[in-house]
Amino acid sequence: MTSIRHTNRFIRQLGSIARLAFRPISSSPAFFIFMFVLGYACCMLEVPDTKGAKPYELSAIELFVDLYVLCTLLSLLPRRGRRWVRALLYIILYPVAVADVWCFVRFGSTITPTMLLLVGETNGSEASEFFSSYLNWSVMTSPVGWILLIMLLHIAFSIVRIIIRRMKHRPRLDAALAAKADVWLVPILGIAVISLFVTGCLECRNNKQAMVRLMTYGTIGEVEHELTRKDRAVLYLPIYRLAFSVYANRLTARQLDRLIDTTRHIAVDSCSFRSKDIVLIIGESYNRHHSQLYGYDKPTAPCQVERERRGELVKFGDVVSPWNLTSFVFKHVFSLYSVGDSGEWCDYPLFPELFRKAGYHVTFITNQFLPQAKEAVYDFSGGFFLNNPTLSEAQFDTRNTNLHKFDEGILADYDSLSGQRGAANLTIIHLKGQHVDYRDRVPQERKIFGPGDYNRPRLNKRERWIMADYDNATRYNDSIVDAILRRFEQREAIAVYMPDHGEECYGNDIHLHGRMHSALIDYRLAHEEFEIPFWIWFSRSYAETHPDIVEEAKAAAGRPFMTDRMPHLLLYLAGIACPQYKRELNPLSPYYDSRRPRVLKNTTDYDKLRMKDGKK
Repeated sequence: MTSIRHTNRFIRQLGSIARLAFRPISSSPAFFIFMFVLGYACCMLEVPDTKGAKPYELSAIELFVDLYVLCTLLSLLPRRGRRWVRALLYIILYPVAVADVWCFVRFGSTITPTMLLLVGETNGSEASEFFSSYLNWSVMTSPVGWILLIMLLHIAFSIVRIIIRRMKHRPRLDAALAAKADVWLVPILGIAVISLFVTGCLECRNNKQAMVRLMTYGTIGEVEHELTRKDRAVLYLPIYRLAFSVYANRLTARQLDRLIDTTRHIAVDSCSFRSKDIVLIIGESYNRHHSQLYGYDKPTAPCQVERERRGELVKFGDVVSPWNLTSFVFKHVFSLYSVGDSGEWCDYPLFPELFRKAGYHVTFITNQFLPQAKEAVYDFSGGFFLNNPTLSEAQFDTRNTNLHKFDEGILADYDSLSGQRGAANLTIIHLKGQHVDYRDRVPQERKIFGPGDYNRPRLNKRERWIMADYDNATRYNDSIVDAILRRFEQREAIAVYMPDHGEECYGNDIHLHGRMHSALIDYRLAHEEFEIPFWIWFSRSYAETHPDIVEEAKAAAGRPFMTDRMPHLLLYLAGIACPQYKRELNPLSPYYDSRRPRVLKNTTDYDKLRMKDGKK
């Protein structure tokens, strides 16, 4: 008898726990059901139309966990307060879901930080024109219509429930049936809820930890670096993507405020206009060891090789990038901050601001950093300080406004803007270069390499195709750079070429392409991803007028250099004297500090790595 009583007591206690577990859902059943359907529909509808794309595999179980936690919090509120909070959540969640799916349909991307930024910069008339252009019946019959249908069904359900509540003789649940449900059904549902919740917490733990990491960084750069991790957070719901976009914009706003404040205090002591036409060409993802100019056994840079043969191009043999992320490199290259200085990059002036202040006409032509709705975080992080209206006006006189599939499009951009030149000019041209996917960086008719051109038996055919695509993109890049130089041949011009960083492309037959973003940097990784080509070109008239600079460049060609010091080289070429210029960071200066550490990713001394590996 005692054992039976203990068993019955245990069953009653288990039933009580199960009922308690089910109470968050039973206190807000319509909210739980419709929000689950809404969230799951967004996950299923917003799958990119690309090969291999699929919905987030944990979307259902993680959505259950998230909603259960939210319903638990709601159940702690008084009934009236719960009702108002639910209403507020509906007002937020439904419009955000509609906007997110609409953005996916219209732009091929869910809500991004750039979209939010563009909305913030849109005035009333522009918004009216926008909605009249893009909100039409075809959108309503797209996946957006499914979200609207869920919302309408929810409204209809709520109306019917209100009507039933107000009926004098509304149908009531049979008391005996209700008692049986309370005894059997509710505990069963409660046990199911406990099982799902525990399972969901275990399966979704890593993603939740990643979400916490993502949303607790202090700078947009740290956020971007977090997103390079393999275990990065999946922001699988529209509301999470909106929250992240707000957070990312807030982080950039802090750095923008500091940059704008710095702009107000910029001073130029004097300018000799030593070089009247300066060109900075910034490439993308260029592995130095795939350059014919640096001894690669494929003709990937015939134009550069020919210009070097004619004596008009001086290549530097020991140059590295401070980062293997474009946005980080741009911040270091544009700011007069150099790795090892006090403060942050945004506490220092941007070199185009100094050029404008000195009297140069500054042109910026980019094939990557123009704001667009579907812009990834990486481009947002790299371009926000270039595209901010206040900073853009402080840096540039002339800019292009369109992106192009191939880099030859920016040649036309330059040609259309070249008539706006001044007496002294700084022209910055940013290419898409060899950015992945390599096969899309070069027109089909310009490809000359194929997998049969590589005697690399350790690589399979697919890998040899990728290598061929990379080399084709590198050769195409050479032709674009040469076309840029031809536009300056008849002027007294000097050009500096650097890519943002290197790129893995099966070096030593290791099965890697792209970039690795591990915190650990060894020499193999530095060799592939941080060592970059770097050269200076002189037009004939420039070389005749400035033989001293030509000789200084030749003398500096073997010096160790890192591109975070680029602004100091450019200021020297322009003859700009200002408080921030440091001659010890200018590689052409006799006072250049060759022993200054070249620290990669703010963590690893490149020269120590190389010495450790036996290289000198």
